[in-house]
Amino acid sequence: MVYKVVVSDKGESHQIEIEDGVEINGLVIGDEFDGKVVGLDGYTLKVTGGSDKNGFTMKKDVPGTRRIRSLLSSGVGYNPKKAGVKRRKTVRGNTIADDIVQVNTVVTSAGSKPIAEILGSNDEEEE
Repeated sequence: MVYKVVVSDKGESHQIEIEDGVEINGLVIGDEFDGKVVGLDGYTLKVTGGSDKNGFTMKKDVPGTRRIRSLLSSGVGYNPKKAGVKRRKTVRGNTIADDIVQVNTVVTSAGSKPIAEILGSNDEEEE
């Protein structure tokens, strides 16, 4: 399964695609994992969310890998136009499974090299 891992660090975000995401399967929102899994040696990353193949967002308070229709008043998955408006929206559980396509992460401990240098992002932007 191909995962798009979005790594956020101090206002910058970098997208990394990994082919075999066996190491991140089963992680829950809030879990930390070694950045070596995505090619960032020396980094520690924390899962902050994601979305599945149909675009439904992961919600921290929904356990498991299931998809449910929840009554939301605000927060992840729904931004109301007026105060007090509630709506039933479909959201995904907080556990990473094969249906997840994008995983959002944030850097909790940085390595010795900057992420842009490891990924070679600066060379692509200059061309």
